[in-house]
Amino acid sequence: MRRLRRLAHLVLFCPFSKVLQGRLPGLRVKYVFLVWLGVFAGSWLVYVNYSSYAELCRGHICQAVICDQYRKGIISGPLCQDLCSLHALEWRTCLSAAPGRQVYSGLWQGKEVTIKCGIEEGLDPKAGPEAAPRRELVLFDKPTRGTSIKEFREMTLSFLKANLGDLPSLPALAGQVLLMADFNKDSRVSLAEAKSVWALLQQNEFLLLLSLRGRGHAAPLLGYCGDLYVTEGVPHAARPGAALPPLLRPLLPAAVHRALQQWLGPAWPWRAKIAIGLLEFVEELFHGAHGNFYMCDTTLANVGYTARHDFRMADLQQVAPEAAVRRFLRGRRCERSADCTYGRDCRAPCDKLMRRCKGDLLQPNLAKACALLRDYLLPGAPPGLREELGRQLRACTTLSGLASQVEAHHSLVLSHLKSLLWKEISDSKFS
Repeated sequence: MRRLRRLAHLVLFCPFSKVLQGRLPGLRVKYVFLVWLGVFAGSWLVYVNYSSYAELCRGHICQAVICDQYRKGIISGPLCQDLCSLHALEWRTCLSAAPGRQVYSGLWQGKEVTIKCGIEEGLDPKAGPEAAPRRELVLFDKPTRGTSIKEFREMTLSFLKANLGDLPSLPALAGQVLLMADFNKDSRVSLAEAKSVWALLQQNEFLLLLSLRGRGHAAPLLGYCGDLYVTEGVPHAARPGAALPPLLRPLLPAAVHRALQQWLGPAWPWRAKIAIGLLEFVEELFHGAHGNFYMCDTTLANVGYTARHDFRMADLQQVAPEAAVRRFLRGRRCERSADCTYGRDCRAPCDKLMRRCKGDLLQPNLAKACALLRDYLLPGAPPGLREELGRQLRACTTLSGLASQVEAHHSLVLSHLKSLLWKEISDSKFS
């Protein structure tokens, strides 16, 4: 009986065993291939991330070049000694988004700071001492030896007029530049001090920091050395996805970004407070004492806030003076409107008959800000507010034309939005 059972067992399962034996080598090959593919993909991601980091994060080169110029006496500034001699400026996390513009978080004099420095695009990361003379010739070439204080003041005033327009407030702004240059308060501006401040003036963000000083929506300038400068603190990113590795952000669908914003971002009333700050910043850009400015890279990546949830613009480099944008666009050859773009999204119409760009932008700052706020504020908004808020934001995003031509309408839309948000949070701990 036992033999019969064994025989039946062999008859039933032997074919299956043969099939398994035939399939096992194939399964092993598949598993080996999948493991190899996983190792290859992981190695590739590590390599790409390392290469991307090495290209984007070159603060050591920036510091080496600046300190070389400082030791040669070509540049100076209140930060130079701490940066180059005492090594009292601590470089921390790399925040750079482009190789030519180095941004780091840091620590200086017991304060959290942001360190910003420009590197020539053509500069080889492996370059040695030969990189410094090139930077000296290209960047720190003005003013030249023999320039008087009066000539430097006129030179500065002419630069400000060319970039901000001929405004009555500019002589006072030029005076601020000279006071800043004389950082050691010896009542004279040396050639090294003048070269440093002149190099700083070539950067949009520095020009904005001067123009918006004391307004609270731009980080205060704390010190500089040559064209390297530090500002107060590192604002929190309004977009939680900004904390993710750059390579992963484009891979995440919009729904995941929205979910991250709701789960990881500030509570809705805090977001409303940040949004009010952004609207006030737009108002400052339009009604500023030193002319109008355009937001030419309008993304949540540039919107930040302090520990108290006060709005703080994280990057002002793409906020450009109206005069500079008009000068870039006027008469530019084009086939379509996309050819008439300054920065990322300051776009003007293309005259297809003349094939030349016009000087007027298609979309004002307020419309761009409202497009951001629509995705930032509507998710999680109080039910009683969502419909009215959505209606006002939609109306705001349809604004077009130069703000100077429809000033009253823009001011009305902006005032209604601010009132709506303040009314919702004014009687709470979030106000």
